[in-house]
Amino acid sequence: MLRFMPVGDSMTIGSAGEHTWRYRMWEHLRETYGGPFALVGPRETLYDKAADAPVSYEYADPGFPRAHLAGWGEGWLHMAPLIGEAVRSCRADVLLVSLGLIDLGFYTNAEQTAENVRAFVAAAREANPRVRMVMLPVIPNVRAESDPPFAAEVTRFNELLAKTIADLDEPSSPLLLASVPESYDIHLDTYDGTHPNASGEHRLAEAFAEAMYQAWDLGETYVARTR
Repeated sequence: MLRFMPVGDSMTIGSAGEHTWRYRMWEHLRETYGGPFALVGPRETLYDKAADAPVSYEYADPGFPRAHLAGWGEGWLHMAPLIGEAVRSCRADVLLVSLGLIDLGFYTNAEQTAENVRAFVAAAREANPRVRMVMLPVIPNVRAESDPPFAAEVTRFNELLAKTIADLDEPSSPLLLASVPESYDIHLDTYDGTHPNASGEHRLAEAFAEAMYQAWDLGETYVARTR
Protein backbone atom coordinates (compact mmCIF):
# COMPACT_ATOMS: atom_id res chain seq x y z
CA MET A 1 0.00 0.00 0.00
CA LEU A 2 1.44 3.33 -1.10
CA ARG A 3 0.15 6.22 1.00
CA PHE A 4 0.02 9.71 -0.52
CA MET A 5 -0.48 12.75 1.71
CA PRO A 6 -1.54 16.04 0.07
CA VAL A 7 -0.06 18.95 2.03
CA GLY A 8 -0.99 22.52 1.25
CA ASP A 9 -2.83 25.76 1.77
CA SER A 10 -6.19 27.00 0.48
CA MET A 11 -5.45 25.74 -3.03
CA THR A 12 -5.21 22.22 -1.60
CA ILE A 13 -7.90 22.11 1.07
CA GLY A 14 -10.43 23.68 -1.30
CA SER A 15 -13.80 25.09 -0.29
CA ALA A 16 -17.34 23.77 -0.06
CA GLY A 17 -18.76 22.54 -3.36
CA GLU A 18 -15.41 21.86 -5.06
CA HIS A 19 -13.82 18.62 -6.23
CA THR A 20 -10.25 19.79 -5.33
CA TRP A 21 -7.06 18.72 -7.11
CA ARG A 22 -6.79 15.97 -4.51
CA TYR A 23 -9.83 14.34 -6.08
CA ARG A 24 -8.35 14.73 -9.56
CA MET A 25 -5.15 13.05 -8.37
CA TRP A 26 -7.13 10.21 -6.81
CA GLU A 27 -8.95 9.66 -10.10
CA HIS A 28 -5.65 9.64 -11.98
CA LEU A 29 -3.99 7.18 -9.61
CA ARG A 30 -7.00 4.88 -9.67
CA GLU A 31 -6.62 4.54 -13.43
CA THR A 32 -2.84 4.54 -13.80
CA TYR A 33 -1.16 3.24 -10.65
CA GLY A 34 -0.79 -0.51 -10.75
CA GLY A 35 -1.01 -1.23 -7.06
CA PRO A 36 -2.96 -0.45 -3.90
CA PHE A 37 -2.76 3.14 -2.67
CA ALA A 38 -4.51 5.55 -0.35
CA LEU A 39 -4.78 9.25 0.30
CA VAL A 40 -3.94 9.85 3.95
CA GLY A 41 -3.76 12.72 6.39
CA PRO A 42 -5.14 13.89 9.73
CA ARG A 43 -7.83 16.15 8.20
CA GLU A 44 -10.80 15.60 5.88
CA THR A 45 -12.80 18.81 5.66
CA LEU A 46 -13.13 21.60 3.14
CA TYR A 47 -13.11 25.27 4.04
CA ASP A 48 -16.56 26.81 4.53
CA LYS A 49 -16.43 30.45 3.47
CA ALA A 50 -19.72 31.29 5.20
CA ALA A 51 -18.51 29.88 8.51
CA ASP A 52 -14.94 31.10 7.91
CA ALA A 53 -13.69 27.75 9.12
CA PRO A 54 -12.68 24.32 7.76
CA VAL A 55 -15.91 22.57 8.74
CA SER A 56 -17.47 21.48 5.45
CA TYR A 57 -17.77 17.97 4.02
CA GLU A 58 -19.68 19.20 0.96
CA TYR A 59 -17.36 17.87 -1.73
CA ALA A 60 -18.65 17.96 -5.30
CA ASP A 61 -18.11 14.20 -5.24
CA PRO A 62 -17.74 12.93 -1.67
CA GLY A 63 -17.00 9.37 -2.72
CA PHE A 64 -13.23 9.44 -2.48
CA PRO A 65 -10.59 9.24 0.29
CA ARG A 66 -10.67 12.83 1.52
CA ALA A 67 -7.77 12.70 3.98
CA HIS A 68 -5.17 15.47 3.75
CA LEU A 69 -3.00 17.90 5.67
CA ALA A 70 -4.05 21.26 4.27
CA GLY A 71 -5.41 24.48 5.69
CA TRP A 72 -6.81 27.77 4.49
CA GLY A 73 -4.22 30.42 5.33
CA GLU A 74 -1.52 27.91 6.31
CA GLY A 75 1.98 27.70 4.87
CA TRP A 76 5.41 26.16 5.42
CA LEU A 77 5.56 28.08 8.71
CA HIS A 78 2.47 26.28 9.96
CA MET A 79 3.04 22.84 8.47
CA ALA A 80 6.67 22.34 9.51
CA PRO A 81 5.69 21.76 13.19
CA LEU A 82 2.83 19.42 12.17
CA ILE A 83 4.34 17.25 9.46
CA GLY A 84 6.31 14.88 11.67
CA GLU A 85 3.33 13.64 13.66
CA ALA A 86 1.16 13.56 10.51
CA VAL A 87 3.67 11.39 8.64
CA ARG A 88 4.12 9.15 11.66
CA SER A 89 0.47 8.66 12.53
CA CYS A 90 -0.73 8.28 8.93
CA ARG A 91 2.30 6.26 7.77
CA ALA A 92 2.71 8.50 4.74
CA ASP A 93 5.05 7.35 1.96
CA VAL A 94 4.75 10.24 -0.50
CA LEU A 95 4.05 13.89 0.32
CA LEU A 96 2.49 16.05 -2.40
CA VAL A 97 3.26 19.56 -1.22
CA SER A 98 1.92 22.90 -2.46
CA LEU A 99 2.88 25.66 -0.02
CA GLY A 100 4.51 29.08 0.10
CA LEU A 101 2.07 31.66 -1.20
CA ILE A 102 0.64 32.45 2.21
CA ASP A 103 4.11 32.55 3.80
CA LEU A 104 5.41 35.11 1.32
CA GLY A 105 2.21 37.08 1.41
CA PHE A 106 1.91 37.48 5.17
CA TYR A 107 4.59 35.85 7.31
CA THR A 108 8.11 35.32 6.00
CA ASN A 109 10.42 36.46 3.22
CA ALA A 110 11.90 34.08 0.65
CA GLU A 111 14.95 33.17 2.72
CA GLN A 112 12.96 32.57 5.89
CA THR A 113 10.43 30.49 3.98
CA ALA A 114 13.22 28.35 2.54
CA GLU A 115 14.46 27.70 6.07
CA ASN A 116 11.00 26.45 6.98
CA VAL A 117 11.15 24.10 3.99
CA ARG A 118 14.32 22.62 5.47
CA ALA A 119 12.64 22.22 8.86
CA PHE A 120 9.66 20.54 7.18
CA VAL A 121 11.89 18.06 5.34
CA ALA A 122 13.87 17.24 8.48
CA ALA A 123 10.73 16.58 10.52
CA ALA A 124 9.15 14.43 7.80
CA ARG A 125 12.32 12.35 7.52
CA GLU A 126 12.60 11.95 11.27
CA ALA A 127 9.13 10.39 11.18
CA ASN A 128 9.85 8.27 8.08
CA PRO A 129 13.46 8.17 6.86
CA ARG A 130 12.30 6.84 3.47
CA VAL A 131 9.53 9.32 2.81
CA ARG A 132 9.37 10.78 -0.70
CA MET A 133 8.30 14.36 -1.40
CA VAL A 134 7.08 16.19 -4.49
CA MET A 135 7.02 19.97 -4.12
CA LEU A 136 5.25 22.45 -6.36
CA PRO A 137 6.76 25.93 -6.81
CA VAL A 138 4.65 28.89 -5.78
CA ILE A 139 2.34 29.93 -8.61
CA PRO A 140 2.27 33.74 -8.78
CA ASN A 141 -1.29 34.86 -8.16
CA VAL A 142 -3.19 38.02 -9.04
CA ARG A 143 -1.40 39.99 -6.32
CA ALA A 144 1.91 39.45 -8.11
CA GLU A 145 0.56 41.38 -11.11
CA SER A 146 0.17 44.59 -9.11
CA ASP A 147 2.74 44.15 -6.34
CA PRO A 148 6.29 43.97 -7.79
CA PRO A 149 8.02 43.38 -4.43
CA PHE A 150 5.74 40.43 -3.76
CA ALA A 151 6.33 39.07 -7.25
CA ALA A 152 10.07 39.34 -6.66
CA GLU A 153 9.78 37.38 -3.40
CA VAL A 154 7.86 34.63 -5.21
CA THR A 155 10.56 34.43 -7.88
CA ARG A 156 13.31 34.41 -5.28
CA PHE A 157 11.62 31.73 -3.19
CA ASN A 158 11.11 29.47 -6.18
CA GLU A 159 14.84 29.76 -6.91
CA LEU A 160 15.65 28.89 -3.30
CA LEU A 161 13.16 26.02 -3.32
CA ALA A 162 14.90 24.47 -6.32
CA LYS A 163 18.27 24.86 -4.61
CA THR A 164 16.96 23.46 -1.32
CA ILE A 165 15.55 20.40 -3.06
CA ALA A 166 18.84 19.84 -4.87
CA ASP A 167 20.76 20.20 -1.59
CA LEU A 168 18.54 17.88 0.43
CA ASP A 169 17.73 15.22 -2.15
CA GLU A 170 18.81 11.74 -1.04
CA PRO A 171 18.48 8.35 -2.76
CA SER A 172 16.74 6.89 0.29
CA SER A 173 14.34 9.84 0.63
CA PRO A 174 14.08 11.58 -2.74
CA LEU A 175 12.83 15.13 -3.18
CA LEU A 176 11.28 16.12 -6.47
CA LEU A 177 10.49 19.59 -7.82
CA ALA A 178 7.32 19.59 -9.88
CA SER A 179 6.89 22.01 -12.76
CA VAL A 180 3.95 24.36 -12.99
CA PRO A 181 2.18 23.47 -16.25
CA GLU A 182 3.28 25.95 -18.91
CA SER A 183 -0.33 26.61 -19.87
CA TYR A 184 -1.47 27.45 -16.33
CA ASP A 185 -3.26 30.80 -16.52
CA ILE A 186 -4.57 32.43 -13.35
CA HIS A 187 -7.25 34.18 -15.40
CA LEU A 188 -8.54 30.91 -16.86
CA ASP A 189 -7.61 28.27 -14.30
CA THR A 190 -8.74 30.06 -11.12
CA TYR A 191 -12.01 31.65 -10.04
CA ASP A 192 -10.40 34.60 -8.26
CA GLY A 193 -6.82 34.88 -9.44
CA THR A 194 -5.55 32.41 -6.82
CA HIS A 195 -7.79 29.42 -6.14
CA PRO A 196 -8.20 26.76 -8.84
CA ASN A 197 -11.43 26.17 -10.70
CA ALA A 198 -12.09 22.80 -12.35
CA SER A 199 -9.47 23.26 -15.05
CA GLY A 200 -6.99 24.52 -12.46
CA GLU A 201 -7.61 21.45 -10.31
CA HIS A 202 -6.69 19.25 -13.25
CA ARG A 203 -3.56 21.25 -13.97
CA LEU A 204 -2.32 21.06 -10.40
CA ALA A 205 -2.93 17.32 -10.29
CA GLU A 206 -1.14 17.08 -13.62
CA ALA A 207 1.92 18.86 -12.24
CA PHE A 208 2.32 16.29 -9.47
CA ALA A 209 1.41 13.32 -11.65
CA GLU A 210 3.83 14.23 -14.44
CA ALA A 211 6.68 14.79 -11.99
CA MET A 212 6.20 11.35 -10.45
CA TYR A 213 5.77 9.65 -13.80
CA GLN A 214 8.82 11.22 -15.39
CA ALA A 215 11.15 10.89 -12.39
CA TRP A 216 9.94 7.70 -10.71
CA ASP A 217 7.92 5.97 -13.46
CA LEU A 218 4.95 6.06 -11.10
CA GLY A 219 1.61 5.90 -12.88
CA GLU A 220 1.27 7.24 -16.39
CA THR A 221 1.05 10.60 -18.11
CA TYR A 222 -1.89 12.69 -16.92
CA VAL A 223 -5.12 12.83 -18.89
CA ALA A 224 -7.72 15.30 -17.66
CA ARG A 225 -11.24 13.98 -17.22
CA THR A 226 -14.11 16.01 -18.55
CA ARG A 227 -16.07 16.47 -15.33
